[in-house]
Amino acid sequence: MNLIQRVIGIVLRPDSEWPVIEREPESAKTLFLNYVAILALIPAICGFIGGSIIGMTVSAGTFRVPIGVGAINAALSYVLTFVIVYLVALVIDLLAPVFNAERHFASALKLSVYSLTPAWLAGFFLLIPGLRFLTILGLYGLYLLWTGLPPLMRTPPSKAFLYASSVVVCALVITIILAIIQGSVSSLARFG
Repeated sequence: MNLIQRVIGIVLRPDSEWPVIEREPESAKTLFLNYVAILALIPAICGFIGGSIIGMTVSAGTFRVPIGVGAINAALSYVLTFVIVYLVALVIDLLAPVFNAERHFASALKLSVYSLTPAWLAGFFLLIPGLRFLTILGLYGLYLLWTGLPPLMRTPPSKAFLYASSVVVCALVITIILAIIQGSVSSLARFG
């Protein structure tokens, strides 16, 4: 798998890319090291630079997150990305029978990993605080999840939307819980 070709394929041609992904025998280790580890750096590094180096200008001046706190937040968000990917894959796999799909953790992990591609790419917008709102473009991953369920999990097309919606709700709960944990650790670092 070529990283750039895969990113372009999954973002621009998901209908033809999902069947290719389905046939690949990639292991969890390969997916995490060759894809997640690289793309998850985008929001972590850009968020750090945008928040701690560039800062946000408001009427009272420029606000910057302290370097140490920003570095801890970047490291935590990077590590928690791996946790989110894995937990969402577990949810996809566990919910499969409910939607007449096949349980197959390797396929669920691929679906989780590649569906998050737009969110990681949208992390570039964290560099410029005034453009942070454009991270909403990462929601394109919801469409990728929906279109990836039939080929990867053998989901009947009529159940794919409800399946995807259920996964998204569970992913939001997971993300909120992990964000609370990250915020607590960040607060400890700030007020030590």
